Amino acid sequence: MGGRISTQARRELIPAVGDRYRAATRAEKRVILDEFVAVTGYHRKHAVRLFAETKGSGGGRHGTRRRLYDEAVQEALVVLWEASDRICGKRLKPLLPVLVSSLERHGHLQLDLAVRDKIITASAATIDRLLAGTRSATRGGRPFRRATAPAIRRQVPVRTFADWKEPKPGFMEADLVAHCGDSAAGSFVHTLTLTDIASGWTECAALVIRERTLIVEALARLSTTMPFPLRGIDTDNGSEFVNDAVLAYCDSHGIEFTRSRPYHKNDQAWIEQKNGAVVRRLVGYGRLEGIVAAQALARLYTVSRLFVNFFQPSFKLAEKKREGSRITKRHHAPETPSARLLNSPEVSEAMKERLAEVQAGLDPLQLLDEIRAAQQHLADLAAGQHVKTLPRVNPDLGRFLSGLATAWRNGEVRPTHRSKSMPRPERYWRTREDPFENVWPQVLAWLEADPDRTGKEIFERLRSQRPGAFSDGQLRTLQRRLKDWRSEAARRLVFGEHHLALCTAEVGRAGNIPREASGNIQS
Repeated sequence: MGGRISTQARRELIPAVGDRYRAATRAEKRVILDEFVAVTGYHRKHAVRLFAETKGSGGGRHGTRRRLYDEAVQEALVVLWEASDRICGKRLKPLLPVLVSSLERHGHLQLDLAVRDKIITASAATIDRLLAGTRSATRGGRPFRRATAPAIRRQVPVRTFADWKEPKPGFMEADLVAHCGDSAAGSFVHTLTLTDIASGWTECAALVIRERTLIVEALARLSTTMPFPLRGIDTDNGSEFVNDAVLAYCDSHGIEFTRSRPYHKNDQAWIEQKNGAVVRRLVGYGRLEGIVAAQALARLYTVSRLFVNFFQPSFKLAEKKREGSRITKRHHAPETPSARLLNSPEVSEAMKERLAEVQAGLDPLQLLDEIRAAQQHLADLAAGQHVKTLPRVNPDLGRFLSGLATAWRNGEVRPTHRSKSMPRPERYWRTREDPFENVWPQVLAWLEADPDRTGKEIFERLRSQRPGAFSDGQLRTLQRRLKDWRSEAARRLVFGEHHLALCTAEVGRAGNIPREASGNIQS
């Protein structure tokens, strides 16, 4: 029968049934609850709460009771929790009498008798509840709830790092690198990176935006430039990879499509290493956005793919053993990706001849010079300089070669290298006029008379005394000021005035803050 009546009818039914429910005996309450749940579809516990809220108010919510454990108790509990090395409430409860006595005996803590009694008598559940916000802040916010995997993700099998064994050339890991700088807002350029598990051959493509159709086009284009057929790709669980478009492309071309486990980055250790050793080393961490930046990045990858795959040897793990807590790794001799392909029996002789011809015609010095020119263009774009690059005609390689012998004296020579910026000084001043500066002494007088007044009650009282002086949006400002005042009052109650004065003096000396600014911080 649940759900047959309207929402308005349910609301009208609650106060009527609530009065009869509260006046009934235990057995009668059970019958009333059965009838009410059957008609409304509510859960029994929810119905009991609704009846409790309508008690004595004709359908409105009853007033909130005064807090038993105020800010002073919570502030003292935080100090004791830190002093106990952040143990749980069940372990902290029996420790509190000993810990409080020890801290008071050594002069580290001075608690008011009322605060001390509340802390000692608080239950373990109450301690955990009072410390819940502090614990959440130390863990970086609320715990993340993993959502149920969508249907498209369940169609892609999972592959871990240990599942690779010895694959043929053509099984690659793929990932996206975001060139967003210090902010992920807006649109920016991405790099699609693919690395071969067997040889380490790495391909990169510049994408103007992160979009599934561009991923498919980049995969189709890169598969024609690689010296082996694309047999399989392994990606993370991002929606840019795990979608209908990429899955359909892999099915139509006979490409094995797998994904890593969520929140296990080591499943893609090969591509994560190339993201740093190739992409970040070449491009850096600046922000690139727009078609011009994507074209400049594509020119860089056109040159760098030859330099990285033919003239950059890399290690490859041969064996890994664990003996107790000791891990021993043995690597093959460093080789370039092209050298590994030349030694692979899975690569055809025609492709080996083509690789040898390409390597014989490459000049590593010219490639490096072109890489530096492309990096300079990218660095200018990241700095906001909209410049156009012209094709380099007969570059002076002799001058570039002579400069390599002394380039080490200048430190980092890559123009895209991330420079260390100076930390910003801590700001302590206000940028807007304080709307409650003139009425704050009056607010303090109200708080001294009744400390449990809420910010909304004080705000309504101020607006009634001064019509038109405060807008609705300034309620949050007043609530923040009241929160700071209550925190300061709680600290004063726990540590005493002398301790706060010493802390304020130390902060002023450490930050070289003027006395007037330090006073503003306290207020």
